[in-house]
Amino acid sequence: MKAIVYTQYGSPDVLQYTTAAKPTPKDNEVLIRVSAASLNIADSFHIRGIPFMIRLMTGGLRRPRYSIPGSDMAGVVEAVGSKVTRFKPGDAVLGDLSGSGLGAFAEYVCAKETLLAFKPASVSFEDAAAVPMAAVTALQGLRDKGHIQPGQKVAINGASGGVGTFAVQIAKALGAEVTAICSTAKIDLMRSLGADHVIDYTQEDFTRGSEKYDLIVSANGYHPLRHYLRALRPGGRYVNTGGYGKQIAEALLLGPLLSLFRRKKLMALMAQPKASDLDFVAGLLATGKAKPVIDRCYPLSETADAVRYLEQKHTRGKIVISMEGSANLSMVRVWRRCLHASARGRYALWTPILCCVED
Repeated sequence: MKAIVYTQYGSPDVLQYTTAAKPTPKDNEVLIRVSAASLNIADSFHIRGIPFMIRLMTGGLRRPRYSIPGSDMAGVVEAVGSKVTRFKPGDAVLGDLSGSGLGAFAEYVCAKETLLAFKPASVSFEDAAAVPMAAVTALQGLRDKGHIQPGQKVAINGASGGVGTFAVQIAKALGAEVTAICSTAKIDLMRSLGADHVIDYTQEDFTRGSEKYDLIVSANGYHPLRHYLRALRPGGRYVNTGGYGKQIAEALLLGPLLSLFRRKKLMALMAQPKASDLDFVAGLLATGKAKPVIDRCYPLSETADAVRYLEQKHTRGKIVISMEGSANLSMVRVWRRCLHASARGRYALWTPILCCVED
C-alpha cells in the first residue's frame, strides 16, 4: 500500500511518500481501507517530537514508535478480527486512531473497534475524516470539563480552527448562547455556523469587555489566565482544549492553583478518543446540527505540504488528506485535479480520465 512514513523526528521534510506493508488486524481490530484522513495540530507534534511530553506518551523517546503518522480517518471496513462484534466488512466508519497506534496517513490501517463509529450515509468520507479528534475534543471540553447548560453564555476563543468550528456548533446544539472570537476574515463563517455574537479579536479584546461568561473554551488564541478570569462570571469555568506550548502549560500548571482561591475554575482538557462521544457527534452530523469546515484538501502524496500549511496557524477549519486511487474519488475532485494538471501543462482539460488512470 502507499503510505506516509517517517523514521526520525523533524520538520515535514522527514515525511516520505512510499510503499509500506499492508497491516493485518488483530482479534479486536478491524482493517480499514482509508478513503480520507485529516490533520490535527497533534500530528505536527508527533512528527516533530515536540513538546517532549509527546515522546513520553507514545513511547518513542529517540525516534518515532509508530512509523506511519495520522489520527483522524474515514473509510470502509475490509476485514475484522475474530473478537470484533460491532462492525463487518463493507461498513463505512470514522475514527480517531491516537489511542491505537496512529497510521491514518496510509491506504489501509488497523484500529480497535472501540475507537470507531459508523459514518452517516449522508456525510462524505472527506467530511467524516475531518470530524473525530476535533469534534470529540470540543464536546468533551464543553460538556465534561465545562459542564455546559442550556441558556449559558459561552465564549469560544480561536473559534475558526478545527476544534473551534465544532465547539461553536456543539455549544449551540446544547442550547448555549455562543460568542465566537475570530479574525476579521472569518466573521461570516462564524455567523454561518450559528454563533449568536462574533468578536473580531483584531479590533476588540473580549476579556476587557463588559460581558461576562459562564464558560470560556480556548481552542486557540492566547490570553494570560488572569485575562480569562476577569471575563468569567462567579462560578464560571475556563477550559483549554489545546493550542501551543505556553497556553497549554499555563492551563495545566497554573490553572488548578489559581482555582483554589476563587469561585472560578481554570483547567486543561486532555481529550480521549471515545466511541460513545464519536457516536454523539455523528448523530449531530446526520441531523445537520453540525458540519465540518474544510480549508483545503491534499492528496496523500502531498501530506508534507499539508503539514507545512497547518503549521502556519491560520487554517479555516480542517485540512483533509484524500487517498489517491480511493474508490470514492468524486468527479468534482477529478476535474479539480485536471485543472491543476493542465495549469502545469501535463494534461488537456478534455481528458479527465487520465487523472483517474494516474491514480
